[in-house]
Amino acid sequence: MTPVAAPQASRRVNWLADTVSRHKAGAPVGIYSVCSAHPTVVEAAMLQAAADDGYVLIEATSNQVDQFGGYTGLRPPEFRDLVHGIADQTGFPRDRVVLGGDHLGPNRWQRETAATAMEKADKLIASYVEAGYAKIHLDCSMSCADDPKVLDDETVAQRTARLLKIAEDTAQRAGVGAPMYVIGTEVPTPGGAHETLDALTPTPADSARRTIEAHRKAFAEHGLDHVWPRVMALVVQPGVEFDHLHVIDYQRDATAELRRVLDDEDHLVFEAHSTDYQRPAQLRELVEDHWAILKVGPGLTFAMREALFALAHIENELLPRPSRSNLIEVVERTMLAKPEYWQGYYEGDPLTQRTARRYSYSDRLRYYWADDTVDAARRNLLENLDRTGIPMPLISQFLPYQYDRIRAGALEPDPQSLVIDRIRDAMRPYARACLTTANTTGEAA
Repeated sequence: MTPVAAPQASRRVNWLADTVSRHKAGAPVGIYSVCSAHPTVVEAAMLQAAADDGYVLIEATSNQVDQFGGYTGLRPPEFRDLVHGIADQTGFPRDRVVLGGDHLGPNRWQRETAATAMEKADKLIASYVEAGYAKIHLDCSMSCADDPKVLDDETVAQRTARLLKIAEDTAQRAGVGAPMYVIGTEVPTPGGAHETLDALTPTPADSARRTIEAHRKAFAEHGLDHVWPRVMALVVQPGVEFDHLHVIDYQRDATAELRRVLDDEDHLVFEAHSTDYQRPAQLRELVEDHWAILKVGPGLTFAMREALFALAHIENELLPRPSRSNLIEVVERTMLAKPEYWQGYYEGDPLTQRTARRYSYSDRLRYYWADDTVDAARRNLLENLDRTGIPMPLISQFLPYQYDRIRAGALEPDPQSLVIDRIRDAMRPYARACLTTANTTGEAA
């Protein structure tokens, strides 16, 4: 494995640390984290960051990428190389690409004993750090097979300290820059809630304080006091989430006491998970209220699916059935033939399940884009429309925002550009909320 050069890693860590420092000094700035392994989403993120003349933070979750390959089939160095390759293709500087690992801990192995799961988590952390990931979310909040249903703060903190020691030792041994860390005990489920939600209570302030103190104490017990200043964020629940059909919006009045928890913490901000589908005003409020790191994932592949399905409808208007990609039908057949990624999540009668498979906010469909049959249909769709061209009135009908940009001369009308721009529609509110775009009063570039 080729380690990432320490100077490059230091620049990335410095960007993370500088953003946090600016926020703590009173500037309402933030970072949005793109939590997706899909190459088209990664490309869209590069292009958005280039338009904003900034950095891009791409995070892989422990479900997507691990030492065994995860559901993407990629190990941490392979995902790093994929992202760097996309940066090279788009002309985006590698030293402005920041990689992170999300929910790194025993998450993937919760059905195993804690001892076995933590042994695998040890190797997971080492593989991410050795590959040069600059932002590491140490997540030991979940119970394993022989654990109580809910873990206490002390157990979570002790397991977190164990992984932190491995991360620090690995960084020193591999000659890569020491990373920044994210901790927490009240961590939302990766990818959105599995159950239907009616309301959500933010983390109580006292619980957040106990979490901080438990981790500070555990780190000291493991001789890691010196690492504490590189703990950049605490994951707490601000009261935002989404399920298959509903979005719970941020209510800043409910977090007034929680926000004060960080008043005496010089280097800590909050990290907000599951911010997908929040309205632009609420994203901005989250950043102002010290959730200076906003995570977004399924909302981006949701936007990609919207664009691809729109193009499939355009294809139906332009081509006879034998020549079509039939993308939507191919996706449906594949999901029915391989139901493991959605069955158990989508309940109800067959029509309700069919609607959820295609359109739900939780976007379990995202697990199928890497399937060879689905990917072939996607590529066939884009090739068909590249060959035929897309009449402007059809773009107006199915992708009206992209139509406006084409008319303004800001976007090319080829199918891949349309898909990427639709994904960027889901990113633009984050760029504005975090003040990473030069144009914070109108539409981002």
